[in-house]
This record gives sequence, structure tokens and C-alpha cells, in this order.
Amino acid sequence: MRIHFLDLVSYGARGEPSSKGSMNPPRLLLESFLVLIALGACLLKLPFATVEPVTWMEAAFTATSAVTVTGLVVVDTGSQYTLFGQLVILALIQLGGLGLMTFAVLTALALGFKMSLQQQMVAQEAFNEISLQTARRASGSIAVFALTAEAIGFLLLGVFFVPELGWSDGLYQALFYTISAFNNAGFALSPDSLSAYVDHPGISLSVTALFITGGLGYIVVMELFDKRCWSRLSVYVKVILLATLLLNLFATGAILLLEFGNPATLGALNSFWDKLLAAWFQGVTPRTAGFNTLDIGSLTAGSSVLMLLLMFIGGAPNSTASGIKISSFVIMIAATRSFLRGNLNISFFNRSLGRETVLKALATATIGMAVVFLGVLSLSILVEDEFLDIAFEVVSAFGTVGLSRGTTGELGTAGQLIIMAVMLIGRLGPLTLGYTLTVRRKSRVRYAKTEFPVG
Repeated sequence: MRIHFLDLVSYGARGEPSSKGSMNPPRLLLESFLVLIALGACLLKLPFATVEPVTWMEAAFTATSAVTVTGLVVVDTGSQYTLFGQLVILALIQLGGLGLMTFAVLTALALGFKMSLQQQMVAQEAFNEISLQTARRASGSIAVFALTAEAIGFLLLGVFFVPELGWSDGLYQALFYTISAFNNAGFALSPDSLSAYVDHPGISLSVTALFITGGLGYIVVMELFDKRCWSRLSVYVKVILLATLLLNLFATGAILLLEFGNPATLGALNSFWDKLLAAWFQGVTPRTAGFNTLDIGSLTAGSSVLMLLLMFIGGAPNSTASGIKISSFVIMIAATRSFLRGNLNISFFNRSLGRETVLKALATATIGMAVVFLGVLSLSILVEDEFLDIAFEVVSAFGTVGLSRGTTGELGTAGQLIIMAVMLIGRLGPLTLGYTLTVRRKSRVRYAKTEFPVG
């Protein structure tokens, strides 16, 4: 009797298979993440996982932050968790970054199982892809891409960490930061993240290369290796690459300008090149890596507000990053530009976008703003803190970034539960939205148009 692997996750709470048509991919993904979070919390609560006992709330918060690849913490990872606890966190990051459904599909395909139409829909939803054929191809290439990128990052960081820390500690630090960086998690073994390496070009550039690669996603990187020519790249990849480059350059220049004379950040560095390196790192990390080489709490108000925007935008679709995604941001900019020019046709590189794509980007951004607003409102009621600090915390959680102005540990139980919910929504939101748009029923009713003033 052949048992399909994905059938196992389609069983209901009573142990019975779901009825035909009742499979709900977003619910399966949410339940999978919740199970992983619960398992992670139990493992982190074990006596030998921590140096000093942690509460169930602290264990659950850490597990949620790891699974959603956020990096917000209520206890210091390096000093409070033992090697076992840190390895549990790394495993949660890896599983959360690549996605539970990715591993489910890989296992099913590796064992030679045939996938039913419903199971293929789950696979499609897990990758947030347009076609089932693309989802099948992605299920194999994503693992190769991730492991290859992490292997290269491990070797690069090992070259810099080993001479300073020795073979054992150096290789472990290289492994930890490689997995955390590629998956855009932001977990660090030091309370001040990577601030000790603010002027170290090797470590700073290696870490940024890892989380930028993870934030681009396997589709972009694999097509680059495949085509190797700008003219042969798809419109999507061209837009993602160009938008990423422009955003990174803009953010670096803005941080350099805003923090150049700040004695608590760039002003404390001696050479211009050290300041440029630090500005680059801090400019690209908000989308959505979560590491920092400058004290986030000491940044000027202008830099903090800029980071709010960058964290909200996030990385590319089908990547380890979250946020509303670069594609949604670029589409909204292009739609606004087209409207102001009196052109209702939205296009990139001489290719037009369908109305459905534009509406999906608008829906993604609207839902994101709603989640952030509700989170800020809730925390403002529960926590007595500066508005900027509260807003920073919520946007960081939604974008699964992990940067903080020092508010995380002061939120209290209710506040931490809100941040946990925002992290989970930020990580799973696009998948849920994609499913909603995929299975929606098109209305056959057409009403007469009416004038409706806007603006």
C-alpha cells in the first residue's frame, strides 16, 4: 500500500484524511509552523539547553523568532543558550528559512511518490509560484542553491574567524553566522551583534553577500547562473536586480549622510572607508537580515525612519526575506508613475503587467500596513515607550528583520505575544494571500460603472 508523504500532513485533527477539496494550504503551513515552534520551545526549555533556566515565554519567543527567521530576542543567544540550545536555534532557522513545505515536497519527490492535484496545489502554494511546473522544478533546485550558498559562506567566514578564534570556535562561529545570515535571521552570538567587526571588510562583506543572496531568492540567482547575460534575463529578474541595487545604494548613501557626524555611530570611526563600510552594512541589513554593526538605539531619527521603510519593503519573493517584497513596492511605484503620466498601461522593459498582478501588489501592501498599524496600536496601549521605538519593533517583526532599539525585553508578556503574532503573520502572510488570490471565485456579474472621486 503506497502512502503519500504529503497525505500525512493533510490528515485532520481526528487522524482522518481531509475530504476532497477541503485541503487548505495556508492552514497546513500555519499548523506546520506552530508545531515546529512548539517543538522548538520544548527543546529550548530543556535544562541542558540553557546556562540558566528560561521561562516558557522566553523559550516560545525565541523559537518563534527562529522559525520566522526574525532574530528578535528576549535573552542573549550566545551567553544564555548552551551549544545544544544554539544548535536547536540553528535548526529552527534553517527549517523556517527554507520552509517546511519545501522539505515535505523534497521528501515526497525523493521517495518517488506521485503527487495528486491537491498535493501539487500545496507545493505550488509553498513556493508562492505561478505554475505547478515551476514549483516542481523549484523543489529540487532550492535545496541545492541553499546548501551551495551556505557552503561558500561557511568557507569565507571560516577564513576570517579561524585565525582570530582558533579552529573550533572559529568554524562554529562561521557555521552559525552563515546559516543565520543566508536565512536572513539576524541571530548573533554577541549581544551587540557584529559591532565588533564594524571595520572588518572581510566579515562585513561576506555576511552582507550571504543575506543579500538569500534575500534575492533562488529563482533570481539560478537564472543569473543560467542566462549570464542581461538581455536574456526575464523581466522579473531584471526588475528585482535593478530595484535591489538602487535600494541598497540609496540606503547606503542616506545612512552615510545622516550618520556621518553622529559620534555614537559613524562619527566614532576614523577613516572614510570604515564609515562607508559601516554605512553599507547598516543600509542593506534592514531588508531583512537583522544584523547590525552600529548601535541601532543610537541612530538618528532620520536613519530610524528610513529603516522603517526598508524593513517594510523587505526582499524578493520566494526568498528567505519577508516584508511586502520588492516586487510589490516596485509595482506600486510604477502604477503611480503611470497614472500621473496619464497612462493606464503599467510596463517594465517593454512588457505590460496584468491588472491581477497590480491588485495583488496593492493587496499585499494594504494587508501589511493593516498588520503594522494594529501592532503599533496594541503595543502603544500596553507599553509605555517612545512611539518610534514601538513602531520600529513592530515593523521589524512584520518584516522578520530582527533589528531593535532595545524595546524587545521590556514588552512584557502581552507585548511579546503581539510581536510573536506579527512575526508569524509577516512570515506566512504572502503565502496566505497567494492562496486566497489563487482559489478565489470570479464573479460573473458585471455592474455599470460609476464615478467615484479619489484624492
